[in-house]
Amino acid sequence: MRDVPREIDREERTLTKTANTGIPQKQDPTKALIELLNLSEADGAQTDEEIFVGVSLPQPRSRVFGGQVLAQALAAAIRTVEDNRPVHSMHGYFLRPGDADRPITFGVQRLRDGRSFSARRAHAYQDGVPILSMIASFQVPDDGINHQDPMPEGVPDPEEVPSTADLLGGLDHPVAQHWAYERPFDVRHIESSIYLKVDGERTAHNAVWMKTLGPLPDDPDLHRAALAYASDYTLLEPVLRRHGLSWITEGMSVASLDHAMWWHRPARVDEWLLYVQDSPNASGSRGLAFGRIFNQAGHLVASVAQEGMVRIPK
Repeated sequence: MRDVPREIDREERTLTKTANTGIPQKQDPTKALIELLNLSEADGAQTDEEIFVGVSLPQPRSRVFGGQVLAQALAAAIRTVEDNRPVHSMHGYFLRPGDADRPITFGVQRLRDGRSFSARRAHAYQDGVPILSMIASFQVPDDGINHQDPMPEGVPDPEEVPSTADLLGGLDHPVAQHWAYERPFDVRHIESSIYLKVDGERTAHNAVWMKTLGPLPDDPDLHRAALAYASDYTLLEPVLRRHGLSWITEGMSVASLDHAMWWHRPARVDEWLLYVQDSPNASGSRGLAFGRIFNQAGHLVASVAQEGMVRIPK
């Protein structure tokens, strides 16, 4: 993560090049994720920020995926912290939509380096204005008290539930094809998905299995940043499910407003993780959701919170 080799196979399939993204044509989604999180250092004068530059994965509507810019901002911050201080928390605000057809500049400010903790502020810029503002905290590993919520029981194995490709792969629509084949993560809903319709009880609960489509290098920082990327998938779905709203509800507008994440224990994102999500409240055209991420051994590896704007036709 701090110095990931750019081992990208230029001949593998799937992603279509979008102008000026820098992402190669016919690139494997997993390798694209690795390339995405391997930021370049910018040349030229430095201010109180250390500057990095990242590209975006192509998107059918040319709008940057929020999880991507979160993960890249975290990757930039990680580059400025000692190797023995992994990230333990992150709090960010999405300020403006990003253009996936253009590079993103990341500025990192060193706020504090104490005996055990470090803090970094990272901004993501396009056109000289921030599209994301984030603060992350890092800590030297330490022993201490230990407890966690238990992993839910009776959850079917990931092999027993359909993938997004199974559900959307046969639809001739660019968004459906992108979600089915071009995202770097395999996402599988425990309950029925809400891509096209909402079946069953309208409950403020959602759960998915997820992992990268292919293996990642043995770099814990890369896995932490990739988990931040995936944490933005489906997190507002318990809000939508509670009100019977699918992703194709006509006239609906949904956007993430902020995102907080805590890393509790090490995890590999190229192995199945259970992402359990609930929404305690929706009001003022905003919905709040919390998520807990478990590995298959039952360890709680991360917690997530997000508020999103949800506007529906009157």
